[in-house]
Amino acid sequence: MVLTKRIIPCLDVANGRVVKGLNFESIKDAGDPVQLAEKYSTEGADELVFLDITASSEQRETIKSLVKKVAEVIDIPFTVGGGVKTLQHARDILLNGADKVAINTGAVKNPEVITELMELFGKQCVVVAIDSRRNYNLEKGKNIFSEDGKKFWFEVFIYGGKKGTGLDVIDWAKKIEELGAGEILLTSIDRDGTKDGYDILLTNEIVHAVGIPVIASGGCGKPEDMIDIFKNTEVNAALAASIFHYETHSVNRVKEMIKENDIDVRYWIYGFFRSISYATLQPKNWFSIPGKIVGVISKCIFASS
Repeated sequence: MVLTKRIIPCLDVANGRVVKGLNFESIKDAGDPVQLAEKYSTEGADELVFLDITASSEQRETIKSLVKKVAEVIDIPFTVGGGVKTLQHARDILLNGADKVAINTGAVKNPEVITELMELFGKQCVVVAIDSRRNYNLEKGKNIFSEDGKKFWFEVFIYGGKKGTGLDVIDWAKKIEELGAGEILLTSIDRDGTKDGYDILLTNEIVHAVGIPVIASGGCGKPEDMIDIFKNTEVNAALAASIFHYETHSVNRVKEMIKENDIDVRYWIYGFFRSISYATLQPKNWFSIPGKIVGVISKCIFASS
């Protein structure tokens, strides 16, 4: 059975606002997290990721009140990360509406917390985020790659991409799987915000190194980038921000394009519920709701065939 690919909008949050940058820098405002979350849920996003990107570097916990507000307006799986270090931090996030907890810096500092989270909340709740960048200073014992005549290895970064760890990303991915991670959120710092497409080399290496689901992140600038990552790797999901935040493309339109390229996505659900929701909010359309429902069902059955 072929699993459908997931499309996941990401909310990078700083000071209570959604932001977007380039290579984890040059941050600019992108909107209100609650409004954007509701919009993406309505448009048919498969999941939503909320990352408090300054929590670790500012040595504080994720903004739980904001997490709760977002959870109240969506009905899709919700992953939250940022500043998670302990079981209590994770518990607080889950109690405020999250379905999964993402941990990065906290896991590097204390790898055993991955196992502790898995044992208490279940493997399905534990997402380990990995931020990685090419390092051209070759070191013995690293997995070396070559690209455009240059050799490098992929290094793991923490504190929102601000500090290198000396960890090789391939080795770290294998280790976190052994410790109990249920999923990996893999972000290429080299591609972040560039809109040049996902890092296919990095993604392929991680997907082949582990047996747990991997989410590709960093570099998506257009729907074709998602099509490329799905066709050229066996990644389970694609995360994006810019193309959704600035209304370059809607989630539903991206899914249509992916479906047209013979890639399985959860395509019919959003059309059905979105149309019903739209119709019920407009009194002049109330009497045409039955017809709309039949039309949507027909379209979705056809699209899924």
